[in-house]
Amino acid sequence: MSEVVNRRTFLVGAGAAGSALAARPSSKAASAARVIGANDRINVGLIGSGGRGSSVARQFVRAGKDGANCQIVAVCDVYQKRVTANRDHFTKEYGQCEGTLDYRDILAKSDVDAVIVATPDHWHAPIALAAMDRGKDVYLEKPMCHTVEEARQLVATVKETKRVLQVGSQTTSGDQWHKARKAIADGMIGKMILSQGSYHRNSIEGEWNWPIDKEAGPDGKGENYIDWKMWLGKAQGRAWDADRFFRFRKYWDYSGGIATDLFYHVVAPMNICWGRAQFPYKVMSGGGKYVFSNDREVPDTFHLIGEYADGHSIVLSSSMANSQHIPGLIRGHGASLIMVEHGRFEGFAKHITLKAEKTRGGKFMVPELADKYQGQDEIKIEVEERDTMQTHIKDFLSCMRTRQKPTLDVETGARAQVLITMAVQSYREGRVLYFDEKNWKVLPKAPKA
Repeated sequence: MSEVVNRRTFLVGAGAAGSALAARPSSKAASAARVIGANDRINVGLIGSGGRGSSVARQFVRAGKDGANCQIVAVCDVYQKRVTANRDHFTKEYGQCEGTLDYRDILAKSDVDAVIVATPDHWHAPIALAAMDRGKDVYLEKPMCHTVEEARQLVATVKETKRVLQVGSQTTSGDQWHKARKAIADGMIGKMILSQGSYHRNSIEGEWNWPIDKEAGPDGKGENYIDWKMWLGKAQGRAWDADRFFRFRKYWDYSGGIATDLFYHVVAPMNICWGRAQFPYKVMSGGGKYVFSNDREVPDTFHLIGEYADGHSIVLSSSMANSQHIPGLIRGHGASLIMVEHGRFEGFAKHITLKAEKTRGGKFMVPELADKYQGQDEIKIEVEERDTMQTHIKDFLSCMRTRQKPTLDVETGARAQVLITMAVQSYREGRVLYFDEKNWKVLPKAPKA
């Protein structure tokens, strides 16, 4: 069966489960997308108008005022209060902005060129797929999606529709990853062996315990109304649960917890550093609810190991109950490359550092690196300071005009997604998993060569 037929089945199935997706339109809808000239204003719709979505949309406004020539023309959320607040805000900015509880209203608008998808994770792929089929380009908040199958569908859809999709992990627009990529490509670390990183947080309440609007819900009146059935989508049907709605990252049905919320910001830039995005071959993970044991399904402490077929591994650690990071670095046989010594993958680093591996006698472990280092033990390479959020958004808007691949394109995003999604599955099943790259399948045993 072809990828296109598989995707049609996927879209219809998602709609049947969540009563929120229409059948896939004809390819003519995608081909009818407006060709955007260099001086044309790009019209953007926001789907998912909570804290993150609102913040990203305001960054698009900044970019539009700084030469990127875009505007927010429509907003959507299942919570009426959010719709009203964002509609009114962007109407003040532009003179007009429509608001709706149903994202399909935005996708049906012929004047919308692109959408920001900032919903809970389980809605990322269904909305992004439907948007591309409607001829819209997509700025898709991380994680890219919720399942490995969704990652496959997104890759296939970008290829079929030729839409621009930028995954919204803005840290990948930082200069350090691209400087690191060049250093590795120039042979400055020798054979790559191990990448390591972390993402740690700590707070009195515990992460993801966002405020709950007690008056809001499916029985709420006026501004307090929430379309709970739409929000659940294809997830398991449940009675209204305010904690699940306002604090969705604590629940498996809608999120992968630490892996999808935090590790995506580590794995995506690592794939850029390595020089080519790679699927893992073998994944294992562990952790547990060591502190916040009674208020969530996902662990508060989590770690993973991913192994790659060409002979290197990645090791990541995180806790929501301790804030001390581990330096972000890539180890090679000949040298180590430190990208973020402070360990914060979303933080700025003034330089990257290359530290040569030497024998006890002071000789280079890899003799051919001696000329590259000119006798030095370490080399510091300066990094350009950037507003990564603005750089990432402007890259997306520029690619909408040029039709080039953005910084965090769908292929790179999918390879990061597969690692973290497999890590979640490994944790939940308590076993090592393997990936069959050819067939996009997660397996309990290594695939046959």
